[in-house]
Amino acid sequence: MTAILGISAYYHDSAAALLIDGRVVSAAQEERFSRRKHDPSFPSRAIRFCLDQAGLNISDLDAVTYYEKPLLTFERLLETYIGASPRGGRSFVAAMQTWLKEKLFLKRTIQKNLQTIAGAGSTIPPLLFSEHHLSHAAAAFFPSPFESAAVLCMDGVGEWATTSAWIGTGHELKPHWELSFPHSLGLLYSAFTFYCGFKVNSGEYKLMGLAPYGEPKYVDMIYNHLIDVKPDGTFRLNLEFFKFHRGFRMTSQRFHALFGQPPRDPESDLEPFHMDLAASIQVVTERIVLALARSLHKETGAKHLCLAGGVALNCVANGRLLREGPFDKIWIQPASGDAGSALGAALITWHQHFNQPRSLPAGDTMQGTYLGPAFSNQDICNYLQEQDIPFHTEHDEQLFNTVAELLDQGKVVGWLNGRMEFGPRSLGARSILGDPRSQAMQSVMNLKIKYRESFRPFAPSVMAEHVSDQFELDQDSPYMLIVAPIKKELCIPMTDEQNQLFGIDKLNVPRSSLPAVTHVDYSARVQTVHAATNPRFHGLLSAFHSRTGCPTLVNTSFNVRGEPIVCTPQDAYRCFMRTEMDALVLENQILLKHEQPKSSESDQTWMQEFELD
Repeated sequence: MTAILGISAYYHDSAAALLIDGRVVSAAQEERFSRRKHDPSFPSRAIRFCLDQAGLNISDLDAVTYYEKPLLTFERLLETYIGASPRGGRSFVAAMQTWLKEKLFLKRTIQKNLQTIAGAGSTIPPLLFSEHHLSHAAAAFFPSPFESAAVLCMDGVGEWATTSAWIGTGHELKPHWELSFPHSLGLLYSAFTFYCGFKVNSGEYKLMGLAPYGEPKYVDMIYNHLIDVKPDGTFRLNLEFFKFHRGFRMTSQRFHALFGQPPRDPESDLEPFHMDLAASIQVVTERIVLALARSLHKETGAKHLCLAGGVALNCVANGRLLREGPFDKIWIQPASGDAGSALGAALITWHQHFNQPRSLPAGDTMQGTYLGPAFSNQDICNYLQEQDIPFHTEHDEQLFNTVAELLDQGKVVGWLNGRMEFGPRSLGARSILGDPRSQAMQSVMNLKIKYRESFRPFAPSVMAEHVSDQFELDQDSPYMLIVAPIKKELCIPMTDEQNQLFGIDKLNVPRSSLPAVTHVDYSARVQTVHAATNPRFHGLLSAFHSRTGCPTLVNTSFNVRGEPIVCTPQDAYRCFMRTEMDALVLENQILLKHEQPKSSESDQTWMQEFELD
């Protein structure tokens, strides 16, 4: 038996992933255990979970691999600040304080943390180091269903690389080309995220969701001033408009002067201007991704494409790549950000350090991303009984019919089922569910359940065998990473008066017979649900379909604004009681809100106390 632990940490979204003989046994983000969103700290809890899941100790591991090479990152920081001097002095001093105190000695720090988990006197395995984009590429290609593929990684920055292309064949990955810092598509998108008042490294998906409300009025301005894009998709940024390479902020005064106003305050109102900016940078991003993919196809002749890195979470661009791109099939790593690089680090170790071949099953090897903790009915009942929490236990068929009836009545249901997902999406293991046919469901979920911006769209989960009945999609999308148009026959044309509406005023206009999941541009971010990977969630969808004729549910992550997705039944109950969800399902236990004890005073003031993102 060969056991390999991959870890990512110390930037954002730290995580751990465990392979045994090349098979992914477990993977989880530290935030789910610490309850600190995007927790960057050493993933001690995630590591303990992975080891416990396999019944192993640290000393049983053959290798631990960190996802990048810190000294190369330090080299990049030094060269960048020297090149920008004397500007950026304050941020250079702040960065050096962190590096000289901690990050330069990361190997020692990681070994010390591993020793703490192992216990005094226990041996720890060799510590290896991958490279940032190599870890992304490994996470994209090795779990994919393809024997060979081109691989495209796009993010903010690794050690030096910001965009890289690879060729994967069998159990080998070979670099093809790369673009280097500070010229970064991910950082360009993050600069607009910052400028529109959202948080960098977590708010990019909000900017993507805002884009359809605006018009791409600033595309030419972006091309003329901010970025020089070549015909093959490669690009260079005009650094006079940015400060991410030499300061604490993403954008410079020249950027603000170009667009005529300062960055938006995070809690101020969104204006049509911000919606137009979001639409504009989204168009630019999509064009660049398409151009890069076409060039990579022309250079390699590959039939398949694998994607990873933070930009690969831009599911609107992914949808265009699927419909308009040159590749027969694409596969996107569901944990495309740095958390997924923990898995990539372990995989590159297995396949290239230990020189082990790949096995290619019929589908990918991510097991639906259901790689986190699970809880038995007995554990859940014990918890509920200890806390005197009212509940009912029902067998699967009865439970699915009960929940389908509640959803049909317009109720909102929290759903904890099986192993927790790995990555940023809730895919039917830790989900909040609703009826997509309800015109009010989007605003109810946003304002009363999620406590977040009203413009934010919700995604549909649909039985895989019925996806083409409701969406213009002819490929599986099990990880909710592809946006597709709503089926034309389900769409409701807008009137002339409605076409005159702009921005958020568009929100309340029903656009299809599935209004809760139809975005203002008649699109939806689709998850196809398969009986083989999540039989209980598929069973619930089937029961709802039998009852209503609709094979789709609204599916959003089981959390509220500012908190990570829930992990345990305790997390789920806490979230349930502090929102206006109507029912909570914990495996085969169903809890109804009207039967629960009233929330305490501290619960009622909780929403004012937690830190908003």
